[in-house]
Amino acid sequence: MEHPPMRIDELVEHGTILDEERGLIAGKRDATRLGFAILLKFYTQHGRFPRGRSELPDDVVEHVAKQVQVPASEFGFYEWSGSTIEYHRSQIRTHLGFRTCTTADATKLAVWLAEEVAHAERRPERVREELLKHLREERIEPPAPGRISRIVASALHNAEVTWSMRITSRLSPESTQRICALVGLDDVSRAAAGAGQELTGETSEDDDIDSDLLALIRSAPDNVSLESMMTEIRKLAAARPIVLPPGLFADVAPKVLAAWRARAAVEAPSHMRTHRRELTVLLLAALIHEREREITDTLVELLIATVHRIKARADSKVTKELINVFKRVTGKENILFKVADAALGQPDDPVRQVIFPAVSGGEETLKDLVHEFKTKGPAYRTTVQTTLRASYTNQYRRGLIALLDTLEFKSNNTAYQPVIEALALIRRYAKAGNTTYYPRGEVVPEHRGTAGDWENLVFKNDKRRRWRVGRMVYEIVTFQALREALRCKEIWVVGAHSFCDPEEDLPKDFAARRVENYAQLRKPLDPQGLHRRVEGRDARRAGGARHRAAEAGLVGHLRA
Repeated sequence: MEHPPMRIDELVEHGTILDEERGLIAGKRDATRLGFAILLKFYTQHGRFPRGRSELPDDVVEHVAKQVQVPASEFGFYEWSGSTIEYHRSQIRTHLGFRTCTTADATKLAVWLAEEVAHAERRPERVREELLKHLREERIEPPAPGRISRIVASALHNAEVTWSMRITSRLSPESTQRICALVGLDDVSRAAAGAGQELTGETSEDDDIDSDLLALIRSAPDNVSLESMMTEIRKLAAARPIVLPPGLFADVAPKVLAAWRARAAVEAPSHMRTHRRELTVLLLAALIHEREREITDTLVELLIATVHRIKARADSKVTKELINVFKRVTGKENILFKVADAALGQPDDPVRQVIFPAVSGGEETLKDLVHEFKTKGPAYRTTVQTTLRASYTNQYRRGLIALLDTLEFKSNNTAYQPVIEALALIRRYAKAGNTTYYPRGEVVPEHRGTAGDWENLVFKNDKRRRWRVGRMVYEIVTFQALREALRCKEIWVVGAHSFCDPEEDLPKDFAARRVENYAQLRKPLDPQGLHRRVEGRDARRAGGARHRAAEAGLVGHLRA
């Protein structure tokens, strides 16, 4: 196995023999001297001995050989087994204060690893890295790779058992029973699983027991449509009766929870039944908890996309209809002058005989002129608003009203409380039939969506010339205001993940662990220090530019 050459600084740092190490090397000769020195420097760097010649780069061997004044070729005669190398290993361990890993050490390491690492990290490679780091801190020589893998596997298993017992104890018997019913986990099905499926791993017909509900919860959302919105609402309604207590996974690391959720998302019900009951409950509870948050996020995204689609389609439809008949009329001033001149010249004659002949194109040109004014003026906005109202009422209203019954909206900003109050008003009158206006005595909150272009359509006079609030138009502008507030998280949704309370975006211990958190984010603790570094960098760049410019000027002068 060929190794890439080490950098000179690494070679000097890890391959240089120190003064206190020369006493150990003294008295040894030739291959024994060189082999001992190489083992010593390798152990000092890695905390273990090399497993063979293939782990030692040639440049390291040559660098150490020059220091002990032994030809590098002598290393080929060093014995990798026997009493000599065992004695050398013992000397090196004693000198560096290390010891071999005993059975008692392995047991303690598995316990430590389960409590300190594996409870918050489910990836074996990361747990292994933490184990090797801990071994070096404790001055224990790492055991063989196979034994390390067994310690890591034991720690991961013990941590999973601990978590499964802890999470199961937090659930009520009713919730546990509903969770188990998702995979048909009862005494009969479990006995059947233990008798045959645990050995074969095959999927049986028992998977159909409540598997439709589990499949519904697992399924991914479709494209933006009213039907996909109603499907996601049914998913959330199916998951909520399981009733997971608040804070069930509050002390679980997000990546651990995500690993449980991913595992439960792909395992068949028959495989779920082969696990310990507590583990099955843990995995399914993690799946339900995460899917509730994901589905809630999906519903919010569907709401945002649907409200946008209603407006975009109304704009597109009206624009398409108007552009077919729209003709831009040029020379409006000349037309006006000709019309005025003809009218003043023959004020008593009929318009058709005097005005139309005075304009090129006659009556059609004047019609186009009038139409252009109407389409470019307030009439265009009114047409769009009317079309949007019809699209909302005929197709999308059912889904958006159902979302109000499913999601709970809140805001930490008092400026957006009128929107929250408006949503409550819409819910109260959602089934009011064909009621055009809200009752006169009803308090209708005014918010930022009811002002501007929509004001004349939201607030208008009824047939008796009384000032009223149009119900459907009010619903439209409220959903538009809700969309904008959700996008900037001024309004958030209970039970969501991406659209959750912005106060929860930072961990509660972020300030206490500020140094560690900033290190993970790769951000400086001192903003002034960053500012000074940026200024210094810019100054160096400017100085370099001036230096290059000066050189260029000098060269030009010499050439001239």
